[in-house]
Amino acid sequence: MIKAGIKEARQNLTGFLNKVLKGEEIVITKRGEPIAKISPVGKKPKGHLASHKALRKTLAPKGKPLSEIITELRGEERF
Repeated sequence: MIKAGIKEARQNLTGFLNKVLKGEEIVITKRGEPIAKISPVGKKPKGHLASHKALRKTLAPKGKPLSEIITELRGEERF
């Protein structure tokens, strides 16, 4: 994150906007206190996955695998 005073932001706006396009955030300050933030708006929303493969990696398995549960249930039916 880049911090810049109002005067510096005015003088270097084009350069700062180019940095924002690359993903940087710029905080504009007045007398050292933050008053505004310039950030990119074209980012992908959080949680967006490019593929089903990426989705599977985010899911943690819980409990026994379904194949084991089915095998156990089939074994209980025989007795």
